[in-house]
Amino acid sequence: MEAAAALLPHVNAQKADFTPPAITNLLWVMAKLANSGQELTPELKEVVSALLRHVNAQEAHLKPQEITNLLWAMAKLVDNGQELTAGLKEAVAVLLPHVNVQKDQFVPQAIANLLWAMAKLVDNGHEQTPEFNEAVAALLTCVIVQKANFKPQEIANLLWAMAKLVDNGQEQTPELKEAVVALLPLVNAQKDQFIAQGIANLLWATAKLGELVELNVATSAFESLVYRIRKNLQFSQEEISMSLWGVMVCCARLALDSNANKNNVLEKHMDDLLTRLENTSPDNEEDQSIMIMAASWLGRACPVVRHYQKAISKTQADFRYQLQSCIPSLRIEEEKSLNSLPPVDLLLPDHNMVIEVQGPSHYVGGDFKTRKGSTLLKIALLQKSGFEVIEIPVNMLWNQDLMKPYIDQIKTRIGIPPQELGSVSFNRGWADAAYVTGEEHLEETNPAKKKKRRRKRTASNRLPPIMTQVSS
Repeated sequence: MEAAAALLPHVNAQKADFTPPAITNLLWVMAKLANSGQELTPELKEVVSALLRHVNAQEAHLKPQEITNLLWAMAKLVDNGQELTAGLKEAVAVLLPHVNVQKDQFVPQAIANLLWAMAKLVDNGHEQTPEFNEAVAALLTCVIVQKANFKPQEIANLLWAMAKLVDNGQEQTPELKEAVVALLPLVNAQKDQFIAQGIANLLWATAKLGELVELNVATSAFESLVYRIRKNLQFSQEEISMSLWGVMVCCARLALDSNANKNNVLEKHMDDLLTRLENTSPDNEEDQSIMIMAASWLGRACPVVRHYQKAISKTQADFRYQLQSCIPSLRIEEEKSLNSLPPVDLLLPDHNMVIEVQGPSHYVGGDFKTRKGSTLLKIALLQKSGFEVIEIPVNMLWNQDLMKPYIDQIKTRIGIPPQELGSVSFNRGWADAAYVTGEEHLEETNPAKKKKRRRKRTASNRLPPIMTQVSS
């Protein structure tokens, strides 16, 4: 540390003399030091800022490996506490077009590192600009072309990066789906070569992508990996938590598909992972939520209790108001935690029915069709607890014409013919009834960091059938 501190002033003094490879190596070294516990002192941050300015000045001379290492270093620095300064954002913006231009020159390791870096930057608050999305699309094409050349760690990092990008609102593009489809068979082929971190990342990522991955493909990948969990005793608390969450989502998908063969082996792994997580005595809320959900699924007592913060979106409040106006005698409870699980949007206690108003962040790319793993898990847990679950995509609640069929269907479900109460009366104006994401903590319980606020999506003109899961 003393030697590093002694060298930093010289870096600052001689910054104008550094060549592109030297700038790249210096930033890479600083990122490595920060990742190993080196404090981001004011002097180090000053040197980082100085070097970033030279990245902008020498962008035309950067080679593919230097572009890769620079973006990786910036992502790693940000992940270890470096602020997303204007200078850092500018350096990222300068490098992104080069990713697109030089995409054919990136080797598999560089492709994996670049997608990992971009996912990390977004997860730490970097905006997904059109240039950013264009670079992601270029890299996904590279994944598809070079799929046969990726090593186990690169496969794990790529799928983690894609899942993390999706978790932060990445659009569901054909390239994204094709890249996922290209990589997952490689998991089966190389299953014996994945280390603990890779196994945890793969289980988490495959689960997070939800219905983007066909169920049989996801199940095949899980079956290839879960048997390694018991053999590898070096899983960290975070890796156990991620693996447990992933296995739960796979079990949830199998439970929700009436045509799927149930897999008791996965539940045994779930039980084993829950015991191992309990033995680590986690004190963070994400791990505790995962323990509660797993205990609920397995019918086990859970040693922890969570107190959930309650938040009500405007659309949810408007829908409850309209439903109550149509059926005044209907008992409706809001933000109710059932069996210690995350709160549900609306509960009809007299009918054992839950209504979930599903915002865009419940779906891959906000498409209101392809549900994420966390969405599927919550539905399956409620169904397993004996509740009928009705999902209403929020884009079906943006005006009275779209909302009316759903209210009529709910009337039918609770045994009240819609015509008995006449037509639906809408007593509020709907001009401002756009979806507002409040503290949407209930819709995403996972080992990743908290989601970012989502942008409003355009409503679809097509009314999909109401989506229901009935307890067996």
